[in-house]
Amino acid sequence: MAAVHQVHVTGVPAWIDPERLLGPGSWQHVDGAWSAVLSLPAAADLAARLRGLGFAGQPLVVDVHPRLPRAAVRAARTADAVRRRTTTPGFTRPGTRLDDEGRWSLTPEVQALALGRQAARLGERVHVLDVTAGCGGNAIGFARAGCTVTAIERDPGRAALCRHNVSVYGVADRVAVHVGDAIHAAAHHDATVLFVDPPWGTDWSRQGCTLDDVPLLADVLAASAGRFAHVWAKVPPSFDPASTPGARPRAWFGQAEGDARRVKWVLLAWP
Repeated sequence: MAAVHQVHVTGVPAWIDPERLLGPGSWQHVDGAWSAVLSLPAAADLAARLRGLGFAGQPLVVDVHPRLPRAAVRAARTADAVRRRTTTPGFTRPGTRLDDEGRWSLTPEVQALALGRQAARLGERVHVLDVTAGCGGNAIGFARAGCTVTAIERDPGRAALCRHNVSVYGVADRVAVHVGDAIHAAAHHDATVLFVDPPWGTDWSRQGCTLDDVPLLADVLAASAGRFAHVWAKVPPSFDPASTPGARPRAWFGQAEGDARRVKWVLLAWP
């Protein structure tokens, strides 16, 4: 008879799709935990995927009974590491350019375009103020969906990369790129949507972080208070929305084999 394990996962917030995160299984929500009986390979795979993660400022807790054999744990972690090499791509068109920061921080193209479509549904003439434009991934997604975009980037070299990439995607007529300060822009520009994709740095915890860990976002929110009908912010998966009162969180998963069951980032939206 094949080995089976009782798995309990605690710490999945209500705004994350449990089926997408946890994967196949007859999952039931009881007393704040998601529970299912899984085969040995499925239980080991789940434990490997969720190891060291947290959401809404708290670490996930994965309990497996009976305990997984060490050989199964090692095999699952190796398989997960191999699978994660295939992730949702950033830019897909040839000729685009990125710096080192852009290579790891760029919003995957399919997600940026979906975000743009979400913004386009807000009205007929949606104007997005992207105050942390970077190499242009988000700005291009908004523009491809039909929005007009004012893209602000403080680093002149990165702003040049943004202009180049905007041109590669053929949306230069919809995106105006400026070198400037995010806080100043949020306090003085007008738009339908204020979009903030602040740098996360390397110090935030994968098990839990708050607004204190993303200081630029805090400053932009303070500078823009009451000025925009819609404010959107892209924050780390472990971010605690309770540290930003009034925000509605939405988890965004990847699309490729290596990240289809991984929360890539969380979108905070006001109102």
